[in-house]
Amino acid sequence: MHTYASLDDLSAQDRDLAHAALAAAAHAYAPYSGYAVGAALRTRSGVVYRGCNVENAAYGVVLCAEVGALAAANVEGAGAAVQVIAVTGRLLAAEAPRSAAVVTPCGRCRQLLFEASQRAHDDIRVLCCNHDLSRIEVTSIAALLPAGFGPASLGMT
Repeated sequence: MHTYASLDDLSAQDRDLAHAALAAAAHAYAPYSGYAVGAALRTRSGVVYRGCNVENAAYGVVLCAEVGALAAANVEGAGAAVQVIAVTGRLLAAEAPRSAAVVTPCGRCRQLLFEASQRAHDDIRVLCCNHDLSRIEVTSIAALLPAGFGPASLGMT
């Protein structure tokens, strides 16, 4: 399930979610990569949780935007109710070229989203957006991580 859409093709709720991800990216701390990423997820009840990337001089301890949004949902007891997540990013340098490429979750985030989808008993939709929301790929976590390993693999669901 990979389809490309413009912002106008999305539902009002999904447009709001993409804008929330874009707003979250404005709070990223990305002095090393120079790449700000924002994520916003929505639960079954319609509550939106946001996250942004937070980098660190010890590169391995970077916090991805998707992880921040998932953690925020978990803190509120909504980690098993995630339905959709939007992700966007941009280079911070003013002179940096603006790419039409969409931002997709990294491998670690795909794994975390896959497990959240198994907890939610629903294939989480993923809105992969470019820097200005002019290009959006609508997909699912199962499509981004086929044959993923999660709780069902261990007989836990």
